[in-house]
Amino acid sequence: MSNELYAVVGHPINHSKSPKIHSQFAQQTREPIEYIAIQAPLDGFTATVRQFFEGGGKGLNVTVPFKEQAWELADCRVARAEKVGAANTLYQNPEGQLIADNTDGHGLVRDLLANHDVQLKGARILVLGAGGAVRGVLGPLLEQHPASLTIANRTVAKAEALARLFADEAGTATLSACGFEEPDQPFDLIINGTSASLQGDLPPLCANVITADTVLYDMMYASHTTPFNQWALDNGAVRVFDGLGMLIEQAAESFRVWRGVRPETAPVIDAMRND
Repeated sequence: MSNELYAVVGHPINHSKSPKIHSQFAQQTREPIEYIAIQAPLDGFTATVRQFFEGGGKGLNVTVPFKEQAWELADCRVARAEKVGAANTLYQNPEGQLIADNTDGHGLVRDLLANHDVQLKGARILVLGAGGAVRGVLGPLLEQHPASLTIANRTVAKAEALARLFADEAGTATLSACGFEEPDQPFDLIINGTSASLQGDLPPLCANVITADTVLYDMMYASHTTPFNQWALDNGAVRVFDGLGMLIEQAAESFRVWRGVRPETAPVIDAMRND
């Protein structure tokens, strides 16, 4: 049986770990796939996608800066992608329609629950940022029935807009928005959805939001402790995690969407952590 083609599309793309991750999934599950990286021109995403599927490609992952374009390009969107306004997974249905999905939020929640044993039900959660990364995870976080979810952002109006957008999914959770400086009480879980720490910058948070029991999670990942997680450790945190597990869990969910098989992620996380 010849391999079927899958790919990740972005610009730039050389740094992507996705080909290594999916090749490990393929070896593990014995699924006959080939997975490559494609750098699309900044003004050529639509043409790249159409060429890929017209050439027999089966599924695409989409990374920056094309996730919003992927969402717009799709003929149909699954429910968990509709409100997000961005897609990281594309495939065609039997009728040839382009379907958009977003597995980022699933990846975050699964990493927290399955890999780090973080309690989300009844938790007080603070999410930092109001961009696409945060928008993609709010729905799945709210599905876990936290006690409260606070969105903090430099521009408060953007956080307030997200709170309004997801109000119908909050259930019994208290969903609110504020500026970075406002929270001054401890949270059970703080998720950094900004990219600031990769530039060595940090949201101006009050250290009172952290206790020794607070879990801190940076959606970014690096070979060393991220600046956000280092700040957390310096202020008394004990449990800090980066986003490598989220990356691999969202990839596993894309693989399941495409192939109907869910790979085991723990050995892949270990391998990528030591790569």
